[in-house]
Amino acid sequence: MSDTDTLVKITEKLKGNVARSVNPEGCRQEILNQIAYVQGKGHYEGAKKALIIGGSSSYGLASRITTAFGQGADTIGVSFERPPRDEKMLGTAGWYNNIYFRQEAEKAGLIGKNFIGDAFSQDMKDQVIQYIKDSFGGKIDLLVYSVAAPKRTNPDNPDETWRSSIGTVGKTVTGENINLEENKLFEQTVEPATEEEIEATKHVMGGEDWEIWINELKQAGVLADGFKTILYSYIGPKSTYDFYHEGTLGAAKDAAEESSHKIQEKINDIDGEALISVSRAVTTKASVVIPIFPMYCIALYKIEEETGTHETPIMHKDRLFRDMVYGNRREVDDRGRLRPDAWEQRSDIQEKVSELMTKITPENFNSDLTGYAEFRREFMQLNGFEVPGADIDTVDLDELMKLKP
Repeated sequence: MSDTDTLVKITEKLKGNVARSVNPEGCRQEILNQIAYVQGKGHYEGAKKALIIGGSSSYGLASRITTAFGQGADTIGVSFERPPRDEKMLGTAGWYNNIYFRQEAEKAGLIGKNFIGDAFSQDMKDQVIQYIKDSFGGKIDLLVYSVAAPKRTNPDNPDETWRSSIGTVGKTVTGENINLEENKLFEQTVEPATEEEIEATKHVMGGEDWEIWINELKQAGVLADGFKTILYSYIGPKSTYDFYHEGTLGAAKDAAEESSHKIQEKINDIDGEALISVSRAVTTKASVVIPIFPMYCIALYKIEEETGTHETPIMHKDRLFRDMVYGNRREVDDRGRLRPDAWEQRSDIQEKVSELMTKITPENFNSDLTGYAEFRREFMQLNGFEVPGADIDTVDLDELMKLKP
């Protein structure tokens, strides 16, 4: 039992749309809740040995959970997270997600190995490959690439750092956004990105590093026959095109699709498959800072609540892998992309969303008219707050410091 001086009170802290605090117990409970959801759907045949790049939160974490607890796979997760340091810095939510996932995987007799560091680096790739050879059965049959990062070092020039940016292309766009800290709307203007910013965003958020991972793994001989790899994209409705699909982020996603074709050529000889999956709009640490995007989400969530089509990341990714990646209910578009976002893109839903967006004002955006309450709750749950089953408001810093990934 630790001294009471090491007890730290947990409080929600936001700076704009960025969380500045974490509830570790809430993170643990959220892992348990997601595992329970997948197990409630039952087992399905899939991967046996999986590598999840960016597996500590949101879509990556959901992919890892359904792979482990739905398919029964051993998993490796790679992510950049920070451990607790003191009572003012309790670490990142992803740090605890990794630990609690591993603990639950091991209870189920599964490997849940975590690598903490820069997924873009050659050193990380070397560590993971060596681990696969020495301790993971020698081969993997699934790689999920789910990385949202602010910067990446040029692998050919360590003195050059590319930084991703969220901007439009060729036009200035003004709209309303949500400040979660102050619970209010504010007008936001998105300026067009320069050519240099567009290219840098492609380098960071496109598929270059995905290609490098596959090339390194293939060269090392650790890809199993029938290997699959998947990267997540987003298109969304035309109302979001200016600041997403036709902006810098969309340019990066287009680059990732080009990478998928190159990867496919690389893995044809092992009967491999390189997939792009177009995801639905969800609340993530990345999506809440995309300009204007939260306004679309709160309208979408309200309509989806009424139609019974709303999905959280674990619901969405479990359906993707269960029905499409390994199931027989694939929905594919004319470019060969998996389209689990079809529910969001239904014409009747989008018509209602567009109509609702015209009615949202600074006075009613956080009322029952919209899905703001759900949007905000899902954001807080990313950091362990407002999680059903997690009611504590203090943690023992000494005990947290003992946790190892």
